[in-house]
Amino acid sequence: MPSVASSARVRLTGLIRTVWLRREIRFLVVGGANTVLGYGLFILFHALLGHHVQYLVLLLPTYGLSIPIAFASQRILVFDTHGNAWVDFARYTTVQLSSIGLNAAVLAVTVEVLGLSVVLGQMVALVVVVVVTYFSHALFSFRRPAQPADPGS
Repeated sequence: MPSVASSARVRLTGLIRTVWLRREIRFLVVGGANTVLGYGLFILFHALLGHHVQYLVLLLPTYGLSIPIAFASQRILVFDTHGNAWVDFARYTTVQLSSIGLNAAVLAVTVEVLGLSVVLGQMVALVVVVVVTYFSHALFSFRRPAQPADPGS
């Protein structure tokens, strides 16, 4: 007879699998990890170079290092796409390059207009960027044509 702990573990495992099946949840987990990585890189670059380089310029190496990691993790773990990876990467990079512009605009407003620190302003900017890029990647970067209905069914 299974123990209460064993039964609870089985239910928890089933719940995790059920939740993981939702693409939005996978995006939150994987995108969250990628966002933390990018934010950490931005803070590192700001700490090391912030006195010599304008803060908006620091977005370039941050995104440059983050894009390949985020692409691979989102393609495999979030969107589970197959096919031409180079086409997906080109689309993904297009979205990410657009998000650099959005990130820079929001960051500049939070720092120059709202008076937030660069580090806090980047955190606010990332919230906006994450929401926009989720829909951009879902509708463009990793979108696949709809499968035709099976005429035999």
